[in-house]
Amino acid sequence: MDQDEVFERRYRAVRSRDRRFDGQFYTAVSSTRIYCRPSCPAQTPKPENVTFYSTSAAAHEHGYRACKRCLPEAAPGTPEWNTRQDLAGRAMRLIREGTMNDGGVEALSARLGYSSRHLHRTLSAELGAGPLALARAHRIHLARSLLVGTSLPITEIAFASGFSSVRQFNDTARSVLGAAPREIRQRAHRSAGTARESAEAGGSSGFTESSLVRPFGADSPPAQRLALRLALPVRDPFNAVALFTFLAERAIPGVEFTQLDGEALVYARTLRLAHGPAAIQVTATPASPGQARDDPAPSCLHWRLHLECELSAWADIPAAVAVARRLFDLDADPLAVGAALSTDPALAPLVARSPGLRIPGTADGPEYLIRAIVGQQISVAAARTHLSRLVDALGTEHASSFAGLSRLFPTAEQISAGVPAPPSRAGSAPPALDPERPLRLPARSITTVRTAAAALTSGALGVHQGADTRELHDQLTAMPGIGQWTASYLMLRVLGDPDVWMTGDIVLLTGAKKLGLLEPGLNKAAAHRTLESHARRWSPWRSYAAMHLWQAAATPPAHTHHVMPERTLQHENP
Repeated sequence: MDQDEVFERRYRAVRSRDRRFDGQFYTAVSSTRIYCRPSCPAQTPKPENVTFYSTSAAAHEHGYRACKRCLPEAAPGTPEWNTRQDLAGRAMRLIREGTMNDGGVEALSARLGYSSRHLHRTLSAELGAGPLALARAHRIHLARSLLVGTSLPITEIAFASGFSSVRQFNDTARSVLGAAPREIRQRAHRSAGTARESAEAGGSSGFTESSLVRPFGADSPPAQRLALRLALPVRDPFNAVALFTFLAERAIPGVEFTQLDGEALVYARTLRLAHGPAAIQVTATPASPGQARDDPAPSCLHWRLHLECELSAWADIPAAVAVARRLFDLDADPLAVGAALSTDPALAPLVARSPGLRIPGTADGPEYLIRAIVGQQISVAAARTHLSRLVDALGTEHASSFAGLSRLFPTAEQISAGVPAPPSRAGSAPPALDPERPLRLPARSITTVRTAAAALTSGALGVHQGADTRELHDQLTAMPGIGQWTASYLMLRVLGDPDVWMTGDIVLLTGAKKLGLLEPGLNKAAAHRTLESHARRWSPWRSYAAMHLWQAAATPPAHTHHVMPERTLQHENP
């Protein structure tokens, strides 16, 4: 698509005030020197006065400030950084994680494996702004959320968002948002008060109280006294039931907790962040009170999501928010995915029954590498049993005010030290096995776990948001005991790659057979080849197609929006 076609497509979205494109690009108007989200209710600008930018940072760099009416900084993030696996996409994912807040451009460059000069040149060419400007835009986006969504002191917000000083924060707020931080907070509180009064008088009930820092009680643990609650923007439709159920089936007791009954869906888990242990809890509630969760099509509901955090330091707020957004795939564009997959007659009914299906992400890459290795060739239930034993034996105790959380998943160092090598099989007698060993797995699986933990500990293997998909996949498959399926599954879960296909997955074959995509009588090898060939037409959204097939395999078609397959991890390493 050439530049004129891109402009026309985006301008049509602006003219129709299409909310689907909010956060995916920004409309800068030369006559007002303001940039907006595509759905801004203001009068549509003339095309000759419009310039489109893929990032708000690029608009800032060209002298534009954010619209006070549509608040473009409050839009959900663009899905582009998940779909792009190039240097620019990887850099943006790390910037969202707050990588530059402690080490600046040098830390970002080192994580990506490029010089800072090359990184600046690439980002400027691809995104219209260098790493410093992109980080500044992300910081002010987060700072605005904290100003209007919490009662944190402005000084705390400045440093929590990654600014090096309060003065830098004030200058950036005036430059980008057109107002000082205190003005932004006061304006938001006035608007919230008006909305509340309207609701109490019988008007709109759209105001949600999510603005207060939640204090801990007197018996709270010393390391967990910093807490706050924030709203999480999400694009509709959002299939909350399927996603929370998927996470619940795999939740490790003590590390994770889920609640699927009642008025709200809840997922909580412990974390290790840069400044100490932490915990988060994400709650989803139906945005339409009149519609119950047992509605025939609950995935069609609009959902409100809120994040509660317990942190060791306010500086970990960017990382905690990034984890929550990654876990629930909140920057996805579900309508674009659904429209693309619906062109296949076999998938169209599944997409219609389960709109807004997301890729369940992970909180910690190294942790999930260990979890995936343990889960190879066994059911989800069996994997949970083994992982629970590992956590009980090696995990660190952690006190949290969130229900069900009591331990941190063991680090790679703890696993290396605490999981003994399998006994030698020399001689005729079978080796004696310790009944109290942390992992009761076959010797080959234990060796793979230990090898992966050692590689993570030494830094030879980096499983993080800035990893190159192809390089990481090759590194993983080069390790004995890790097959193509496991490496591909990690690309889907850890990196959120939307275009992964897991050849060798038995459950995908089952789903495909239910849809009539495979001829009866095909042997497994031929069936995998046939399905892989058919799946190419689903690119670049094959990961989402896999989620639909897993659902189709798990339950009758009329109920595919309710649950995920119990044996997703059962597969064959080709």
